[in-house]
Amino acid sequence: MSAPAPAMGPADVPPSHRVFIAFDFGTKRTGVAVGNRVMGTAQPQGSIQAQGDARFEQIAKRLKEWQPDAIVIGVPYHPDGAAHENTARAKKFGRQLHGRFGLTVYEVDERYSTTEALASGAKDADAASACIILEQFLRGLV
Repeated sequence: MSAPAPAMGPADVPPSHRVFIAFDFGTKRTGVAVGNRVMGTAQPQGSIQAQGDARFEQIAKRLKEWQPDAIVIGVPYHPDGAAHENTARAKKFGRQLHGRFGLTVYEVDERYSTTEALASGAKDADAASACIILEQFLRGLV
C-alpha cells in the first residue's frame, strides 16, 4: 500500500492536530516555525542551512524537539497562480517529509511570504516566512 499524498489545506484538519511545524523550503535554506491551534500563533525557529540528507537530519531533530501533530509547507506560485519550478520542488519536499516521518503534510500557497518577511525587517527571512505561512494556515482552521 502506498503512502497518501500530502493534504492540500486547512479545511479537513482533524481537531486532534493541535501542534504544527512549518517549513519554507528553499534549495539553500529552509525556514522553520512552530505554532499551535489553541493560540493560533506561530514563532520562527531559525533556518536549516543544509541540503539532502543533512537537511532531513536537522528536520528530524526539530520534529523530536517539538513533537508536532502535522507539518505545514509553503508552496510557491507565480502571482497569477501558475506553478513554476519551485512549486514542483516544494511539493516533492512535502512528499519526502510525509514519506520519511509519516506525518500529514498540509500545503499553503506562500506567494509573497518572503516579501512580507523582508518588509517586516526580519533578520532570518526564511524562518519569518515559515512563521507567516503557519499563521496563514492557522487562521484557516475552523
